[in-house]
Amino acid sequence: MKLAIKEAKKAFKTGDVPVGAIIVKNNKVIAKAHNMKEKKKNAIKHAEIIAIEKVCKKLKNWHLNECELYVTLEPCMMCCGAIIQSRIKKIYYSIESTKFGYIESLDKIFEKNNNHFPEIEKGLCAEESRKILKEFFELKRD
Repeated sequence: MKLAIKEAKKAFKTGDVPVGAIIVKNNKVIAKAHNMKEKKKNAIKHAEIIAIEKVCKKLKNWHLNECELYVTLEPCMMCCGAIIQSRIKKIYYSIESTKFGYIESLDKIFEKNNNHFPEIEKGLCAEESRKILKEFFELKRD
């Protein structure tokens, strides 16, 4: 999660909402990404989507069954769709997103035994992720 936070800081520096994502396979980092909506002027350039694109290209496969995603903020509806479609096996995220977070909603809807729905673990490095987001939005309000 520390690497995801490092990615989030890169987004902060470019004026994007500071969210970072890392994808790991067999305990090895295979993709790093951060939000780039502002930089690329593209609404779908979320950290999770960018990381998934990188992994698919690298592995030459969209089946990411053996991969785990670390992300600093609860994934939104769009990113949840990409996560489920790519069959990522587990998601670790730092903090819930009360405004756009969706994985917790899906967790309540999906059957636990659905083999395309990832395991979920939250709360990793929560304070550090919360601090970066809070600082970012305080600067936006000034």
